[in-house]
Amino acid sequence: MERKIRILMAKPGLDGHDRGIKVLAAAYRDAGMEVIYLGLRQTPEKIVYSALQEDVDVIALSSLNNAHMTIFPNILKLMKDNKIDDVLLVGGGIIPKKDVLTLQDMGVGKLFGPGTPVPRNCRLYN
Repeated sequence: MERKIRILMAKPGLDGHDRGIKVLAAAYRDAGMEVIYLGLRQTPEKIVYSALQEDVDVIALSSLNNAHMTIFPNILKLMKDNKIDDVLLVGGGIIPKKDVLTLQDMGVGKLFGPGTPVPRNCRLYN
C-alpha cells in the first residue's frame, strides 16, 4: 500500500483567523492525505518539533497577520538546525508579492494567496 502524504498544518503567532486552514485541512483529508492540525497560536519550535515527531512530508502554515517575514525564516532555521531537509514548507495567507519572492528565495515552497482554489492546493502534493 502506498504511504499517504502526511501534512502538518498550523497557525503560528497570535493570528486567530482559522477558517481557511480548517477548510484546507478537510480538503486535504478528502484528497487522501493524512493531516495533523496543530491549531492556533503555535510557536515555530512547537511546529518543527511536531514535524519531527510526526514524520511529515509537508509543513503548511497560514499567515494572515503580517508576521510571515519573521515566522517563515524562523521555521526554516529550525528545520535546518534539526537537519530537516526532506520536508516541504508551504503557506498561505495575505503575503505581498515581493515577500513571496523573498521567502521562496530563502527556501519556502509554494505560497498561496487568498481565494486560491482548493483543488490547486491539493494538486501541489499529489
